[in-house]
Amino acid sequence: MKRFVVGEARDQSTLFPTLLDDFIAEDNPVRAIEAFVEGLDLKDMGFKGVDPHATGRPAYHPAVLLKLYIYGYLKRIQSSRRLERETQRNVELMWLTERLTPDFKTVADFRKDNGDAIRRVCREFIVLCRRLELFSQAIVAIDGSKFRAVNNRNRNFTATKMKRRLEQIEESFNRYLSQLDTADHTEPALAEAKTKHLKEKIIKLREETARLQSVEEQRLQSPDQQVSLTDPDARSMATSGRGTGTVGYNVQTAVDSQHHLIVAHEVTNVGHDRGQLFHMAKQAREATGIKELKVVADRGYFKGKEILACHKEGITTYLPKPMTSPNQA
Repeated sequence: MKRFVVGEARDQSTLFPTLLDDFIAEDNPVRAIEAFVEGLDLKDMGFKGVDPHATGRPAYHPAVLLKLYIYGYLKRIQSSRRLERETQRNVELMWLTERLTPDFKTVADFRKDNGDAIRRVCREFIVLCRRLELFSQAIVAIDGSKFRAVNNRNRNFTATKMKRRLEQIEESFNRYLSQLDTADHTEPALAEAKTKHLKEKIIKLREETARLQSVEEQRLQSPDQQVSLTDPDARSMATSGRGTGTVGYNVQTAVDSQHHLIVAHEVTNVGHDRGQLFHMAKQAREATGIKELKVVADRGYFKGKEILACHKEGITTYLPKPMTSPNQA
């Protein structure tokens, strides 16, 4: 092909670098991950498996799995199965893990069993950023994000959902009873088969009604009158799109304005942000060590008590006031 950039032939012999280290540039972020993790005392932070067992199959060192976890966080790779695939084809991860390829179950169990220790690593990273004076601007932005839980919307029940579901069952009952009356006036052989089928559907509806009554008892005992069957802590939350609510968590995040580093985060199951301003602003100030902190947030955080609490603590807040009345005057 003339007048095009031509690649090398696949059967052409080449001399690759003899060292894996030669593939990684000096300013590659994986080198920072390596230096940061190697400087941590993982045993003091509470990581399991730092001291190996005398018997059994050798395990992966927590430092290797922590490096893999941090890399996935930076590259937005949340799935443990995707992380497993990346260790087999990604040169950066080959360098970072020294060509170890943990399976997805090992990665998932590491995250599940070391949640508190990983939070301590996050705090240690914030301390490092303070030492490097990366939080000199004294301005923090706070916002919330909806994270979907492993809980189907059909297995989450609120008062509205329960009422709608019971109304649907009642409509089905009436429709099946009407069809049974119609079947009585048809031919005997056809009516018998149709009647048997409709009676089976009615039995299933009665079983579903009994199940919903049991769920309703659980819902009424819940403080917020809501229950999730798969993930009990997850809650139904409204999103910006119409009719696109999700069952999950509201993750609050505080980010510094200069380097866009997360200085504080909190996972809640409250669907709105109105009561989170002071709590997150206080966490951000403790993390950055800045006394005269300035906080920026959107109108979803506007609440008089929260703003007053920040003012008493010396935290300056900047957020728009929502229009709560349609009266233009």
